[in-house]
Amino acid sequence: MVTNEKSILSVEQARSELMALLRKKSIFHGDFTLASGAKSKYYFDCRLTTLDPKGAWLVGQSVHGIIRKEEAARKLRIDAVGGLTMGADPVALAAAMFSYWAQDASPLQTFSVRKTPKAHGQTRVIEGNFKKGNAVVVVDDVVTRGDSTIAAVNAVANEGGKVAFVVVLVDRQEGGREKIEAMGCPVFSVFRRDELL
Repeated sequence: MVTNEKSILSVEQARSELMALLRKKSIFHGDFTLASGAKSKYYFDCRLTTLDPKGAWLVGQSVHGIIRKEEAARKLRIDAVGGLTMGADPVALAAAMFSYWAQDASPLQTFSVRKTPKAHGQTRVIEGNFKKGNAVVVVDDVVTRGDSTIAAVNAVANEGGKVAFVVVLVDRQEGGREKIEAMGCPVFSVFRRDELL
């Protein structure tokens, strides 16, 4: 078995390296129209980091750390992690893979919420390892106004899951967090916009 001691970083080191990678690969300045229709002078394309092998590892460690810390503080047992495709997909899978690597007693399972139900087969809205009654964490790469994250939270609730809390990679600090928390879901972010810009 091959081991790589370089991969074992402290939470602070992982967060610091992730911040540097996001700044290098995922922040763009110019004139942009966001998914919400709003205009912005900067854009976070987190997929360039979450779909990078080093980035995925750092995201996995950082998100996993927040999930396990909040799970313990709230005396919960989290079964699975996922969110609206596709921004959430690499974040969720990275956290679950890190959970397996860390040899958690019960590794996090992963699910993906479709934007529209599948028209054939089992016509599911939620794909992957999710079942009714699961306690889950909804994740996202970026939260701006919160609509994507809220869609995922509602889908999980409609399918009989319980959303314990939400973890996002970047909070753009444009009202999304407050909107989600008004629904009763605490939101934790690895980074806030102000830290990255």
